Amino acid sequence: MRERLRRSVIIHTILLIGAISMIFPFVWMFLSAFKPDSDSFVYPPRWFPTRWVFDNFKRVFDMVPFLRYYLNSIIVTSMITIGQTLVSILSAYALARLRFPGRIPIAILFLSTMIMPFQVTLIPTYVIIYKLGWLDTYQGLIVPFLYNGFSIFFLMQFFLTIPKDLEDAAKIDGCGYFRILFHVIIPNSRAAIGTISLFTFLTNWRSYLWPLVITNTPEMRTLPVGLKYFVEEGGTQYNLMMSASLMAIIPVLVVYILAEKQLVKSTTLTGLKF
Repeated sequence: MRERLRRSVIIHTILLIGAISMIFPFVWMFLSAFKPDSDSFVYPPRWFPTRWVFDNFKRVFDMVPFLRYYLNSIIVTSMITIGQTLVSILSAYALARLRFPGRIPIAILFLSTMIMPFQVTLIPTYVIIYKLGWLDTYQGLIVPFLYNGFSIFFLMQFFLTIPKDLEDAAKIDGCGYFRILFHVIIPNSRAAIGTISLFTFLTNWRSYLWPLVITNTPEMRTLPVGLKYFVEEGGTQYNLMMSASLMAIIPVLVVYILAEKQLVKSTTLTGLKF
């Protein structure tokens, strides 16, 4: 009994230390967002501001077109999330539930793209976008990311766990492929689809390399790129940088809180069925 209690104490202590180390940067960012300029270079650093300055958030919008950055990120990330989820659902459904020549090679081809980093395809993708005249446009920011091999593979594996009897019953009732997809497959895969949507949103919200490469004007910059230029244009005012970063993570927190149950449910079901 003592050994079990000691082991439990050790495990919880390790978890507590890990939790504190993970939350420390967010606490520091939150407190720094309200510090006056004089507190940015104080040594040793102060945890709490000498006075709480709420005007820092207004100064962010006055210094750079932060609202435009915000709007661009919301538009680009939302469109990528919706488009990639739809493409992944259709592709996964075809590969998991339909039988046609070449299905296995196509699935292997999709899986092979998962081991290829984006940096490898960056130049060919840029050349294609340039030839299409999509540089510094929403199309150029969105279209290259409507496909994702991991999303297709994840949904394909989940679709395979849905009982075949449900699909056969729908066929007897006269349902076609699309009605089976929207009335049988998708309702039974909401947890997996929610998880993929969450992953897609979080990944593309913080995307930096591709927007940096193809955007040339401030009007098309997304938040990660805008924050970089904010540092250059704002000098070394780290308190304003923390204010901008705090506002940038608000949508991420909201989306995560709303999708947390779906993420946990998807992970649980996946663990039980595989």
